[in-house]
Amino acid sequence: MNDDFADAAPQGTPSLSRALAVLDLFDAEHPTWTAEAIGEALRCSAPTGYRYIRELLAAGLLRRLQGGVYALGPRIILLDYTMRQADPYLGAAVPEMGELARRTGCDCVMTALFGQQFLDTHRETGAAPLTLAFGRGRPRPAFLGAAPKVILSAQPTAWLRKFHDAHAEAAAAAGLGADWKAFRSAIAEIRRRGHYVSRGELEPQLSSVAVPLPVGVPDAGSALALVAARERFELMNLPLLVELLRGAAERIVAAVEGSAGAPSARPRS
Repeated sequence: MNDDFADAAPQGTPSLSRALAVLDLFDAEHPTWTAEAIGEALRCSAPTGYRYIRELLAAGLLRRLQGGVYALGPRIILLDYTMRQADPYLGAAVPEMGELARRTGCDCVMTALFGQQFLDTHRETGAAPLTLAFGRGRPRPAFLGAAPKVILSAQPTAWLRKFHDAHAEAAAAAGLGADWKAFRSAIAEIRRRGHYVSRGELEPQLSSVAVPLPVGVPDAGSALALVAARERFELMNLPLLVELLRGAAERIVAAVEGSAGAPSARPRS
């Protein structure tokens, strides 16, 4: 990496924001980075890249491994634990999800919308625990599977239009319509039903049914889903599964809204 690389961020961008951009480089496909690769990815000079790395190392957000490569640091684990403890929706959901898994034998998964990403935030395993490709923290495709679709169905039209415009090709490829009008119609049908059933959309061997938790603001929302092997799912009482999910979702929201000092709008996990 050359020292004369031009910094890509606009003038006046806070140093903290630019340093935190380093963290966005890490994902399942790129769990480690060298300092040189970080600088090249961010198009910043070598001194600037090393300064960002030093700041993140000092904060515990990065750690250095052998061979001069860097990985995410232990502070992130601590922050994740704190976030889970502080989330009233997750606190109310965990016992409900455990009961759903016990009664149905299915895995029960909570998924939430963060920005424009759908992430599984908690999972309770059923009688025969499943291997799921998208666990906690790994972004899910926006238009495949039951949970993202019911979350989308609960979003206001203006937000949904912007989201569709940004991901129109993916929506069409998922069979949700070739244009905004068709997409809106498909999502409106999911909203009307109040649940969505996915058979092999995300993983061919699995089926799931999901319901949304109510949302109070755009760009927020959660869903509860029951997941099972496709063969087993086809033998189950689907109306009963939907009824159980809706009851759990209602109790979760009621528990949070009934708590003294609890936030009243956005179910986050």
